[in-house]
Amino acid sequence: MDISKEYISASEAANILQVTTQYVRELVRTEIISGQKIGSQWIISRKSLFDYIEKNNIIINPPDHIRTSSEIPNLVALSFFSGAMGLDIGLSNGGIKPLLACEFNKACRQTIYHNDKEIGLIGDINKYSASEIRKFANINEDTRIDIVFGGPPCQAFSTAGNRKAFDDERGNVFLTYLSLIKELNPTYVVIENVRGLLSTPYFYKDYEKPFKGAAMLIILDKLNEMGYSVSFNLYNAANFGAPQIRERVVIIAKKGNKKVSYLEPTNSETGEYGLPKWRTLKEAFESLPKNVEHHYIEFPERRLKYYRLLKEGQYWKDLPEELAKEAMGKSYYLGGGKTGFYRRLSFSKPSPTLVTNPAMPATDLCHPVENRPLSVEEYKTIQEFPNDWIICGSILDQYKQIGNAVPIKLGEAIAKTVLNDMAGKKINNVFKNFEYSRYKNTNEIDFVNYMKTVLEKL
Repeated sequence: MDISKEYISASEAANILQVTTQYVRELVRTEIISGQKIGSQWIISRKSLFDYIEKNNIIINPPDHIRTSSEIPNLVALSFFSGAMGLDIGLSNGGIKPLLACEFNKACRQTIYHNDKEIGLIGDINKYSASEIRKFANINEDTRIDIVFGGPPCQAFSTAGNRKAFDDERGNVFLTYLSLIKELNPTYVVIENVRGLLSTPYFYKDYEKPFKGAAMLIILDKLNEMGYSVSFNLYNAANFGAPQIRERVVIIAKKGNKKVSYLEPTNSETGEYGLPKWRTLKEAFESLPKNVEHHYIEFPERRLKYYRLLKEGQYWKDLPEELAKEAMGKSYYLGGGKTGFYRRLSFSKPSPTLVTNPAMPATDLCHPVENRPLSVEEYKTIQEFPNDWIICGSILDQYKQIGNAVPIKLGEAIAKTVLNDMAGKKINNVFKNFEYSRYKNTNEIDFVNYMKTVLEKL
């Protein structure tokens, strides 16, 4: 028996659990984990320790670590706000693999470490200088960085929240991110965020009052001051092959005076431009492994009684009026379409936007025919995570990580666009009039022109 492989020291076990060695010894004494004392040293069964971690669903926060390889690839990319690495996987599939991940959330860090032990890993973005970031990426001070990418926390800009923008701690890291971009000086920058970023109010220059769109103007000004030309648009992931309607702002900044073109669609809603139609939930589920075990949270019984009356693709308005009033309560009399309440998905359409919890009343994501929310496995399939990509943490942690992720197909489209620009390939003008979004003023040209009219009235 090789003791070094089967056993670890009490201090190593304490490091893994992030507890004291005294606590580890207590776990052994109470026979919660297996171990023994040899001389003055305690040794702990590695298998017993990890069985204990798995059984109790303990989230282990991996330590920051330097990228294991010292080899410098032809393309140097760094990832920030990496989450469960949806954007990273999409970009990697397209040929842009990051050397470093930056993530603060413990469950996300565990996901990153579990799936990619070679990548450099750091935590809270506020705590690292550009030099330290280079150290963890295992690159020299003079190594050119080709691309920095990431989606800063969106809650400070979401239309669903109070939208405190840069006054919110989560919005403030956006400014930290921009400061690091200035220091790291990459050739390309990719920033992904929610639609609300385009209309978030804030103070701008010498104007006395905050106004909508000012937060985005500040971001554009800062990137321009760094010498970047910026293009952006509001993209629906369904137009890029994702089986999900999910709209996100994607900013691509490039050093110099030439902007990067918009992403090239691969699908369209009804087959416009000769493209394949949007992919459906049914098509997405076809890629689920056979006999997959589904893990999901339950709807409470008081809500299930209404779901049992609804068919595929129906929602609360399809209930008899008296039952609809009973189901909705006070919400019945509120304005708006309320399309997310008691919503059964349809196999024949793309999924609505995945959220961080599929059983929240206003954004229900109920299986088309089963009386349950979408499972974690179905979430992964809709976002197109590889089947062998493990999402760590509790079931709610897993939903949150997947729901916050960038669809893999959108990441692939970004990679294709950036790499084509790097290679100097000509823009495909076939899609110059493609309708990326149903909203107005969602690209950099229309947005800036619109904001000029806003500023003139202030």
